[in-house]
Amino acid sequence: MKPYKYLAGLAMATLTLSGCTNLDETVYDQISSNNYFNTKEDVIAMAFRSFEHGYWTIVPRFRIQELPGDQLIIPRRDGSWDDGGVWRQFHYHTWTPDIARHVHDEWDSCFAGIGQCNFAIDRFSELGPAKFGFSEEEFNSLRTQNRVLRCWYYIRLLDAFRNVPFSVSYDDPSKNSMAQVPPEFIFNFVETELKESIPLLYKKESLGSGSQYANLWTQGGAAALLVRLYLNAKEWIGVDRLADCEKVAQDIVDGVYGAYKVDDRWDAPFDSENDKCDELVFFFSGSCNYTSWHYNQLYNWGVPSNSELFFNDYKVKHGGHNGEFVCSPSYDPTGKLYDFELGMTVQKFRKYPGDVRLAKYKNLGGGKREGMFLFGNLEYTQNGIKRKLKAPEMPYDLCIRDAVGQFHYMKEDKWLTSANSDMTTGDYNSGWYTVKYPMYSDTDPGAGESDFAEIRLPEIIYALAECKLRKGDATGAGKLLNSVRRRYYPQAMLRHVLYAPEGNVDLDMDEMLDEWGREFLAEGRRRIDLIRFGKFCTGKWWDKNPDADDHAKIYPVPRVQITTNPALKQNPGYN
Repeated sequence: MKPYKYLAGLAMATLTLSGCTNLDETVYDQISSNNYFNTKEDVIAMAFRSFEHGYWTIVPRFRIQELPGDQLIIPRRDGSWDDGGVWRQFHYHTWTPDIARHVHDEWDSCFAGIGQCNFAIDRFSELGPAKFGFSEEEFNSLRTQNRVLRCWYYIRLLDAFRNVPFSVSYDDPSKNSMAQVPPEFIFNFVETELKESIPLLYKKESLGSGSQYANLWTQGGAAALLVRLYLNAKEWIGVDRLADCEKVAQDIVDGVYGAYKVDDRWDAPFDSENDKCDELVFFFSGSCNYTSWHYNQLYNWGVPSNSELFFNDYKVKHGGHNGEFVCSPSYDPTGKLYDFELGMTVQKFRKYPGDVRLAKYKNLGGGKREGMFLFGNLEYTQNGIKRKLKAPEMPYDLCIRDAVGQFHYMKEDKWLTSANSDMTTGDYNSGWYTVKYPMYSDTDPGAGESDFAEIRLPEIIYALAECKLRKGDATGAGKLLNSVRRRYYPQAMLRHVLYAPEGNVDLDMDEMLDEWGREFLAEGRRRIDLIRFGKFCTGKWWDKNPDADDHAKIYPVPRVQITTNPALKQNPGYN
């Protein structure tokens, strides 16, 4: 199928011209297609309303996926970032059905999105394409976009809560369930929907054409959702579907579902022109002048407060910074390297010399940057005077280190005398910050213009490698991983950092998990990877001992949902 550019253009307009922080949905119980939709643009806007909502929902997903894992933390710092202990509950896996809004928001926002998809799908069942100037192909494509997005929501619910109600119609409640259905029911529904949808979707026919598919599910995007479904099937429904995962992933890599390619630059999938990056399989369009949820509510908060001075973005395009999450430490406060198998986020990068991501972040101008982390002193020039960024609540110069402690005014080469370190003992020097998406200066035309990379080709390659490794093919898995990894290291170092047989590094399951962590740090998926590798409840990392049991692999149904819907039952392990 040929892409219809006006669909992508109107999809982008729908996403960038509206906001979506309110989960209270307006109920339209008397809508008639005869008087509500008058133009083709009305129908297209209706079809993509659920996409704008979906773009916002990456925010609660990020927190429930990353904060219970071993890589990112929100320690208490100088009296702030305690928030009633909610971040410690995430870190220690001690959440309850009353935990803060982030778990509630994942449930609420996914079902709100499903409701919007159902509304659109039902409208397409009663509207006729000819009245609005659509071809049958165009009309079916718009309907199918919502079928696939609904699957995206259901996969998240299956992952987070496992036992959820089923909703497939806005108009006919008899098709829906008040009570939870078995996880297998949701799984099978999603699988069928995706398989039926793929032939109806556009196919990215050539490299360099990615910008035409902004906010559109393509054959490659829907197939990638099948990869996610199959890769985690053993956890979600107790059935091994790795053979299916391997088949679909291999087909994506081979171009069966469209033309995609790993970029030579590591930062290209996150840069201001990433809509042109052939590594992106599905992405939400962002714009600093309209909607940019991944900046405004996520990555802007993953760097220190007042970082606008360092980045020279001055809150105009980025909206300010708040120092929320940092990397889990590799060193104790005395400067001694920990020996945890998990966590030690930065040390896992240091394991292989020459990694370009380890450079301190710097804006180079002209839409270019280097490095992915903030550490040490952050210097800037103001009124011709060189200064250092300070902590927001005490006037000490930031000297950010890969440890958690109350270092305050200490110089970089000084350490504390006590090794005590936990979620309550931090300051604003505690933990490296991550800059995944560039924080360009306000004077740079690319400032805040990066689109959100929901699915990248490396995810498919890594899933394929994991399938091969689990069946004993370390050589095949290593070659796949190397096809991505080689962009991070200088040519002279490749022999020392690539997996055998192309390099000297042996690949096993522990290394595979580490590599998932390096490639997808701060991309909102760490929890499910730890679960799939059997480490989420049994593993040990900084300030985190193994759980007493495995009930934390599934989040509780929010208490407010059970209170308002007595047909719902609480998940096992939660009183």
